[in-house]
Order: sequence, then structure tokens, then C-alpha cells
Amino acid sequence: MSETMQILPGQSQADLDHQIEAACALMERHYASGVYSKLTVVRSWSKHNPTISGSIARPSAFRWYLRRELTKLAQRGAQLHVAPSRARVDLNAPKLLQLIDESDFDHTRKKVFLFGPERAELSIQRLEHYTGTQVEDFQRYVLLTNYQMHMNAFIEAYPDCIRPQRTDVQMPALHQRTVNNDGVTIINIGVGPSNAKNLTDHIAVLRPDAMLMVGHCAGIRNHQEIGDFVLGSGYMRADRLLDQTLPTSVPLSPNFVLNRNLARVLDERKLPYRFGVVYTTIDRNWELTLRGTLADLRASRSIAVDMESATVAANGFRYRIPSATLLCVSDKPLHGKPKLAAEALEFYKKTKSQHLAVAIAAIELAKQEFPGGFPNSDIRAMDEPLLGGPET
Repeated sequence: MSETMQILPGQSQADLDHQIEAACALMERHYASGVYSKLTVVRSWSKHNPTISGSIARPSAFRWYLRRELTKLAQRGAQLHVAPSRARVDLNAPKLLQLIDESDFDHTRKKVFLFGPERAELSIQRLEHYTGTQVEDFQRYVLLTNYQMHMNAFIEAYPDCIRPQRTDVQMPALHQRTVNNDGVTIINIGVGPSNAKNLTDHIAVLRPDAMLMVGHCAGIRNHQEIGDFVLGSGYMRADRLLDQTLPTSVPLSPNFVLNRNLARVLDERKLPYRFGVVYTTIDRNWELTLRGTLADLRASRSIAVDMESATVAANGFRYRIPSATLLCVSDKPLHGKPKLAAEALEFYKKTKSQHLAVAIAAIELAKQEFPGGFPNSDIRAMDEPLLGGPET
């Protein structure tokens, strides 16, 4: 398929909207015909790097994102050009691993072209396999949990949500789908940092506006009670999964707007919480080797222990997706209150709907404040353009 399209600046908003939709449709036709689309952006205001381009795979998966970002560029005066690129690569091809290898990938310079088309294709396939849902149904705001009770509470809140198409799903997802994909998706990622990295590696290709970890934690401080909430102010990375990819010297902090909104909702509902460092461990039974962990907890002045938050934050930083943590204290092993079956079931029953409701309310505040897209300038590189990437 050889069809191309060019969008020039200086049009009325109505004409521009029409052409952007036509460009997105053309990219989808390219993909259906067996080729990737090459998207080229010429930015007259850029003195040293005016032309950027990249190949796009499965554009329907994030059409909302392309529509938004390309509209912003065109409104500023950029020229846009869509043309067919190379043939789609068979994901069973031996050369796939070389094409998706990120060992030397520069995560500081790219945005919509952050991932090559083969990497996007593979991640999309994995997401649909893990979650049992189509990537076109994923929404801009993503909740991550490791409890079925939160999934049940989401269904109670959104009974018409899109659900998995199969029963044997490893990481089931539910979607409160809206016309512009500005609803909420929740995914049960299971327990542990490996699962958290796995899912966030793949969901990053869909360019969500924000990720929020909704989980439980061990409370560390004397004045925390079972059922209190925790908002992370930073993370102690004892998960070890991304140490070589992202140096431990790089500071990680939750997104300010998400944290501010979470605190606002908790204050309005008069729910107890505190800010502090979240210690993310790779060892579910950290209490059994307490000496080393306790030294880390004291040095970092952590207030909670979990198994996912720092991993989500690290991958959010790498791929420039704003993230935050909303944890609820489920046990206090250092104070003679370990997580036991009977107490845990009672705690889950009392907190599941409240926990999810706080997270959704904070997201709704963000959507009202930033209807045109959630800000992520605090985790962009200092020389990063709105769109950036290599010629392909």
C-alpha cells in the first residue's frame, strides 16, 4: 500500500481535526495491509532537530494518543507526513530479539517513538494474552492491584465495564471504556516486583497518562493502625530488578499531582494516612531474615513495606508515565500483628470498596484538572521534544 498523506499548518480547527482523524485511519490501513506507517514531523521552531520520525505499529491501540499529540504539534505549526514504512516483521522471526533488544536503548530521548514497532507489536500481543482483553479497550488511567477483591469492587462501581474474554487469564483487566479512552483500567498483576515489571514493561507502549498502584503494605511505625493509608514520598528499591537498567542513585518520587489528589480525597473523607518512604522488597518473607531488612528500614526511615510500588515507579520513570502509590496497612509484623487468615479476611471485607473509591476519586480530580492530558514534564529529559526519535 503506497498511500501517503501530508498535513500542513494554518488550518481551521475543524479541518485539522478531520485531517488528524484521516491520518490515523491511514496508519491503520497501512497496518492492515502488512506494513508499518512512517510518521514524520517537521518542526520549524526547532533549530537543531527540526525533523523527527519513526515507525508506528498497531496504531488503533493508542489512536487517542496519536490524535492528541499530533493535534498539539499541528496547532503549534508542525508539518505532518504519513507514508508506508517497511513490512511488518513476523514475531516468530529469528531476528526479532535483535530488533527489540533495549540493552543500549536511550530512554531519555524519545516519546511516541520510544519503542520500535516490533517491540510495540510484541508488548501488545503479551498484553492481550495476559489480560484477556483487547488493547484498544485500555484506558488512559491505569490502576494496578494484586487482589481479586479490588477487581470485584471495580465491577460493582462499573457494572458495564469490559471484562476478559477468557477465564484462564494470568493478569485479568477490566476497562471502564469511554469515547476518548479517558476512563479507568484496572489490572490484577499478581504479587511481586517481577510481575510489576512485566506488566509495566508492556503497558508502557500504550502511553497511559498515569499508573496508580493500589495495594497493601506492612506498617512499620508505632502510630500506624491496621486500615491506615500510606502515600509514598519516595521509594527504597530492594526489589533489585532494575538496578542495572536504572542506577539506584537516580531519585524516584511519586507524581506530585496524583499524590496531592490522593491526599485531598483522604482528607475530605477523614481517612487516616501518612506520607513516607515505601520499602519495596523482593522477599515476601522478609520477616524471616529481619536483621538486614531492619537496618535498611531504619536507614531509609521507611513507613511501609510492599512488593510492587518501587518497581512500578522505576518503570514509570524509565518510560515517562506518571505514577503514585495508594497503600493500605494490612499488618504490622514488627509490632506483633502479622497477617493471619481470620484478621486478613475481615480487613479485606472492610477496606476493599473504600480503597478503590479513593483511587478512582483522585483520578477523577486529575481528569477534571487536565482534560487535555495529564502532565509529565517532571519526568521528561531536559532536551526532549514532544515527539522524538531516530529516523527509521
